[in-house]
Amino acid sequence: MIFIKPLITAIFLSSFIYFEYFNISYKLINTIFALFGFYLLFNSNKKELFLSGFFISMLWFWWISYSFVFYNLSYLIPLVIISIGTIYGLLFYGAGLVNSIYYKVIYIFGLTFIYPFGFNWLQLELPFINSYIGTSKIDFALILSAIILIIKLKNLQKYFAIIPLIFSLNYNTTNIKNPSINIAFANTNISQNIKWKKENLDNIISLNFKLIDKAILNKKDLIILPETAFPMVLNKNLTILNKLKQQSHKISILAGSLYKKNNQYHNSTYLFQDGIISVAHKVVLIPFGEAVPLPELLRDFINNTFYDGAKDFKSAKIAKTFIIKGVNFRNAICYEATTNKIFNNLDTKYMIAISNNAWFSPSIQPTLQKLLFKYYENKYNVKIFSVTNKG
Repeated sequence: MIFIKPLITAIFLSSFIYFEYFNISYKLINTIFALFGFYLLFNSNKKELFLSGFFISMLWFWWISYSFVFYNLSYLIPLVIISIGTIYGLLFYGAGLVNSIYYKVIYIFGLTFIYPFGFNWLQLELPFINSYIGTSKIDFALILSAIILIIKLKNLQKYFAIIPLIFSLNYNTTNIKNPSINIAFANTNISQNIKWKKENLDNIISLNFKLIDKAILNKKDLIILPETAFPMVLNKNLTILNKLKQQSHKISILAGSLYKKNNQYHNSTYLFQDGIISVAHKVVLIPFGEAVPLPELLRDFINNTFYDGAKDFKSAKIAKTFIIKGVNFRNAICYEATTNKIFNNLDTKYMIAISNNAWFSPSIQPTLQKLLFKYYENKYNVKIFSVTNKG
């Protein structure tokens, strides 16, 4: 059957996510599975390539549809899953339009720079993240070169493929030391279906302050709370702001919440330190989650039809670096910590990434996010401190 080979290909190129999810970590297995998966991919015709892209996106991104439950759009879940699979299937189908291994390799390498609607979580280098092979663009090019040699050469000549593989081995031994401040990581476990209900707000606020008090008791220098830890427009709530400012004389507090100005909303990070408030707004918005990446007419139609007329969030133009107890931390909120843009003009070796993964819980989404964090740590030589709600 035509489905079998593409499904096997997708399984081999997705297994690293599920191994990580179940805390199974064997570099040799991940290396072999990823290499064999790409070998199968490049030995596929255009129909098999379409189905491989379809199944790969299913295994990587089935969790995206979870968020539609919280918008009372559960009926769209099958359509969303099929649509995502079709988009990636068509992208992979393009690799089979010319019957040439060289064309396929150039095309697939080019896909590593293409992000449908700005969503960039299908990083084709990622299957090697927990393997003996590196994940840079150069490493990936060497891997593709090895596959060309395996396919084109005959008999014992195929062993020449070992040469580019040797050069693609991961020799990265960078070990960034932890900063010289004592940090409390306040990961929480609040379900999305209760997080934004008014009747639960007081309990959530109380929990946050209990976590802050505990961190003070444990003599921490900084406490990090997740994205939208305060589910409100925090800059309009003077009572909570003043209380956080008072506590910040005892401990630096970094927490996520909303920010409103000129009738526009930001997804933001607030830093309270020595009675002073600093705010960083999100730079890269989640496609179709915080902003619809379509022309205005279509964007307004989608917002009016599916999101009760809600407007897109407002994004900041540049990323912000907080100075906390003399240490620089680049700020990142969830999705943007897995994008190149947030690393522009990086002036530190440290990043704080706050997330709210309750939108997709329970699923492999937090695992995939963790692997992407590791990918970007390697790429930009930084250390990412991640704090999340759920996952």
